[in-house]
This record gives sequence, structure tokens and C-alpha cells, in this order.
Amino acid sequence: MSNESFPFQVGTFECIVVNDGTFAYPHPAQIFFVNAPKERLKKVLRAHNLDIMKWKEYVSPYPSLLINTGQDLVLVDTGAGDMEPTTGKLIPNLRAEGIEPEDIDTVILTHAHPDHIGGNIDSEGKPAFRNARYIMWEDEWDFWISRPNLAALDISESGKEWFIRYARDHLLLIQNQLDLADHEMEIVHGIRTVAALGHTPVHMAVSITSNNEQLLYISDAVIHPIHLEQPNWYTKYDLAPKRVITTRHMLLDRAATEKALVHAFHFPFPGLGYVIQKGEGWRWQPI
Repeated sequence: MSNESFPFQVGTFECIVVNDGTFAYPHPAQIFFVNAPKERLKKVLRAHNLDIMKWKEYVSPYPSLLINTGQDLVLVDTGAGDMEPTTGKLIPNLRAEGIEPEDIDTVILTHAHPDHIGGNIDSEGKPAFRNARYIMWEDEWDFWISRPNLAALDISESGKEWFIRYARDHLLLIQNQLDLADHEMEIVHGIRTVAALGHTPVHMAVSITSNNEQLLYISDAVIHPIHLEQPNWYTKYDLAPKRVITTRHMLLDRAATEKALVHAFHFPFPGLGYVIQKGEGWRWQPI
């Protein structure tokens, strides 16, 4: 299987997971499971053949989702762009699938973290998808364009400033193409926004439905497959951890109950699978 693109169907919709590259998160246990009791964490990691002392990095893909409904060509998230030497491959990988940037007519931004908006802008500092309308939550836009309070994030002050600057740099330049949503809605036929608050103030999931088949794009509501088994463990990048936990339970219960195919942004490529109920939690069944 290629780690650059993965085509699949949702009903009559032709979909492709298109990778923008990868990023290696150092010391992932400390980043992904901030509130996990240490002994419990060691036991859970061992069950996944991971040693807390030896697990030095987690290499995450940074994928976008392309959906061809037959009438609309929709891209969900735009990767990290030039954030790292290992990212910025979205447009070349789209072109390898026969898709030019100007072919995209709708871009959905689930939230304004760098790995989801970095590809908004091309190498010339212009909107990468010049014919597209960009869509995100209005309150998410307002949060990052104002003076956001990132005190809840367990990162350095310079890191917080970088997050804010990166968001503004990659949002303000698409402002003339931007439509802001203030409620759950159908963006185009078969594609709806889903409120998934907590990771950022107004984080978004996306439901894609065709011919009674559903794909639930959960973005960063869940970061690692272990979060399905331990949905109350949160990450250092979750701005409102209690809300993240509530959101996770809602999305995972919905995915399991409705037997929806799920896309999880940071899971091993292509990040597609099913959520299976397991006791009081869930487990991940990759396709």
C-alpha cells in the first residue's frame, strides 16, 4: 500500500486519502497521554508492545481527504505545508492522482492547527486552491484571529506564539475566499459539519454520506488508537480536555452504533477503520 494516497468509495462518492507528509512526535507517551496514571500507562503500552522508556517517537502522517461527489470536489484539511522538511507534499500527491489545485471547489478546515492549514498557502504566499471556497467554524476563526488564550496548553510560550502566528499567516490570506459556519450544516450534498469541540475551541468533524454509507472524519478528536480504549486520557495539545473527553465519547459511540467508516487524522496511514465497542471503551479495527 502506498503511503502517499489511498483511494476508496463511500457509496457513489470517490474518495482519496492524500498524504502531505509525516512528522515524528518525540516522547509520544508524554504528549498523547498527559493525565494517564504512570503504572496504568505502562501496562496499557505493554499490551500494544510498547515500552514507555523505549518509545522515543511516533511518526504521524498528515493526510487530507479528497471527496468527489460527482458534482463537487471537496478537500478536507490541507496538511502542514512548509512546516517541516518532511511535509508539503499535498499538491504533488494530488497531481499524481490527476487533480490540479484549481480543480478543488471546496476546502473544509476542521481547525486551525498548523498541520491542518499549512497547505492553504502556496510557495508564492497565495491561496493554494484559488477557485475554492474555504469553510471553517466562525468561532474558530474568531479565536485565532483575536488574541487567543493558550494558557491551557502545556507548551512553551514561544511555542504558543508560533501557533498563533502560524494560524494568522495561513488564515488571513484566504479571507476573501472564506465562508464561516455558525451551526452544523450541509456544506454540499452528502457532506455535513459536526461539532467536535475541545481539541480547539470549535474543532470540527465531518460526516460524508452516500447511498446509506457513511464516513466520519474525526480529525484530531482522537490522536492515537489507544485513546479508543482510554478515552479519558488527553493530549498536551487539547485546549479544553474535559470537553475533548465528552466529544470523544459522543463521536466514538456514534461511529460504533452507526457502523460508520472512520478517518482519524494521526492514525497510521491511511487512518481508515471501524470503531468497535469493547467494555466501557472501544477498540480500533483498521481496514
